[in-house]
Amino acid sequence: MTIPPELLPDLRALETRWHESELEPWLVQLPQQLAEGMAEKRYGDLPRWREALSALPPLKVETLHLNDANVGCTGSGSAAQNRALHDALQGLHPWRKGPYRLFDVHIDTEWRSDWKWQRLLPGLAPLEGRRVLDVGCGSGYHCWRMLGAGAQEVIGIDPTPLFVLQFKAVQHFLQQPNIHVLPLAMEQVPRPLKAFDTVFSMGVLYHRRSPMDHLLELKDALRPGGQLVLETLVVPGDEQTALVPQGRYARMGNVWFLPSTATLCQWLTKLGFKNCRVIDTNVTSSDEQRSTDWMRFHSLAQFLHPDDPSLTIEGYPAPCRAIVTADA
Repeated sequence: MTIPPELLPDLRALETRWHESELEPWLVQLPQQLAEGMAEKRYGDLPRWREALSALPPLKVETLHLNDANVGCTGSGSAAQNRALHDALQGLHPWRKGPYRLFDVHIDTEWRSDWKWQRLLPGLAPLEGRRVLDVGCGSGYHCWRMLGAGAQEVIGIDPTPLFVLQFKAVQHFLQQPNIHVLPLAMEQVPRPLKAFDTVFSMGVLYHRRSPMDHLLELKDALRPGGQLVLETLVVPGDEQTALVPQGRYARMGNVWFLPSTATLCQWLTKLGFKNCRVIDTNVTSSDEQRSTDWMRFHSLAQFLHPDDPSLTIEGYPAPCRAIVTADA
């Protein structure tokens, strides 16, 4: 078993921080999980992505920006260094969650994830001093916002190695010791940990074949009284409503269940969550999700019906997302 070199510092830091804590049992499995999550035999593009990461130029950081829409830093560097930075970061294309600004380079990601952050803030319990888990975190944009909001420790998990290395590119300059993004899926988190004060699951539930099992996994990660922040696709309707798309939904093949918010709260209550609250519902716009120079593939505009943008290309209701919170 070989620990990926880019994740060895994370493992050593977690071994120290989690010693004699509720998370210590996870350390038994974590080295093998990290090795398997970044295995080159599974991900043929890893050498190219690692080469892009190693090409980041030496730049002097002067100011960090964790509470700004554009997470990142400012500092000094030559025009040539900024060009090298731009090219190295483009080597980690596509960038989906953001935006970021590193020195003079603005990473205009597919998603304006800062808009989602602003929508969830009214229902978010204060993060000061809390241990936070962000499930399906992508490049870790929201992890940085959680750290900026005062979280004591932030653990992001996402099974896509590219997103882990995108986080590493940002961390290369921001150098914060208590934030990590690990190449894992929620199913790999040991149960029951009961170790996190806040657990975020955003844009994950509709990809789970068994949404109830996912919700139970999230509950098992939370301390009693901890807060779940859940964001997912929803449809209009009452407590009996859930859409099960036949085939694809908005060109996505792995969409299983789109409940109404009433159904979603009913699920959470049935599983033992308390105080379910709908914080926000929002129809996704092509201003929030779109193709850019940093994500050059098709995006929302190509996923909607050309004659009726209130429908997906398949004829289902267009993507509408709800943010729900509940207590363990």
